[in-house]
Amino acid sequence: MKISVVIIAKNAQDQIKECLSSVSFANEVLVVDSGSTDNTIEIAKGMGAKILGCKTADFSEMRNIGLEKAAGEWVLYIDTDEVISPELEADIKLKISSNEPNIAAYKVKRKNFYLGKHEWPKIEKLERLFKRNFLKGWYGSLHESPIIKGEIGELEGFLLHYTHRNLTLMLAKTIEWSKVEAQLRFKANHPKMSWWRFPRVMFTAFFDSYVKQGGWKVGTAGLVESIYQSFSMFVTYARLWEMQAKKDKKL
Repeated sequence: MKISVVIIAKNAQDQIKECLSSVSFANEVLVVDSGSTDNTIEIAKGMGAKILGCKTADFSEMRNIGLEKAAGEWVLYIDTDEVISPELEADIKLKISSNEPNIAAYKVKRKNFYLGKHEWPKIEKLERLFKRNFLKGWYGSLHESPIIKGEIGELEGFLLHYTHRNLTLMLAKTIEWSKVEAQLRFKANHPKMSWWRFPRVMFTAFFDSYVKQGGWKVGTAGLVESIYQSFSMFVTYARLWEMQAKKDKKL
C-alpha cells in the first residue's frame, strides 16, 4: 500500500528539513506552498518533495489541494514544525500493511514542545492518517477539520510538535494569524467588543493554558507560554474591536 505525505508550508526553511527527514519512508511527499520567500521550496525540492504552489491562506483549501494530487492509497498530513517519531513511523507502516477494512483514519498522539525543548503536559489526539477514498475533504479556514466516512483508530508512538521555538517566531506568528482569527470572528458577527470582554478572554486563555493544560508543571517556560497565550488572545480581540469600530463609523 502506497502512502502520500502532505505538508502545508510557508517560509519554513529553518524547520522543514527535519520534518521531511522524518517522512522519508513515504512513497511521495507533497509540499503545498502558499508563497514562501525564503529557501523553503529549494530545500524541499532538494529532498525529493513535489511542490504545489497556491495563493490561498486557507488551511483547509491547502490540505484539499494536497489531497487532490495525492497518488497514494493512504494520505498522512503533518506540518513543517512537526516530526514523526521512529515509534510512530513503525506503527504507521504496520497499520497500513494490515489495512483493516473498517478503519477510515487514524489519530496520532501529539507532544508539544515550547521554546525549543519544554514538553507540554497535555497530549493532543488528532486525525492525521487517512485512507484516500474515505477522506472527503477538509473544512475550516484556520482551525481545519477533516470530513471522514468510517471508523477511526489510534496509532502508537508520538508526533513531535516543536511550536513556538523562540519569542521572535511567536510574535511573528501572532501578528500574522491574529488578523485571520479576527476576520473570522468579524464575519461571524461576533458581539461588540466591550471593555469587559478583554479581561474575560485573556483570563480564560491563561487559565486554560496554565491550569487546565498543566502549564504550571513546566516551570518558568510554562508561565511564559500561558501569559503569551493570554497576550495572543488580546491581540486577536483588539483587532476585532478595531474592525468593529471602523464598521460603525461607516454606518
